[in-house]
Amino acid sequence: MKTRIHVTLKNGVLDPQGKAIHHALESLGFDGVNDVRQGKLIELDLDESVSDDDIEAMCRKLLANMVIENFEIERDHSEAA
Repeated sequence: MKTRIHVTLKNGVLDPQGKAIHHALESLGFDGVNDVRQGKLIELDLDESVSDDDIEAMCRKLLANMVIENFEIERDHSEAA
């Protein structure tokens, strides 16, 4: 089963990559972009037997830095057959 983990910086944490992207968009002539927050997407291919609790434990122990990041789990049940 495909599982996506969206990892984003917590509010209030400085995002230098987001600022660099914002600056680059402005210098390329793209107007109307008020702010950019950069994150990461992690895709996992998991067995059906892997529980939601196990996925959350993976995130808390390795995939996200809980001090400065949040995560959201998205399981794609449509691919299960």
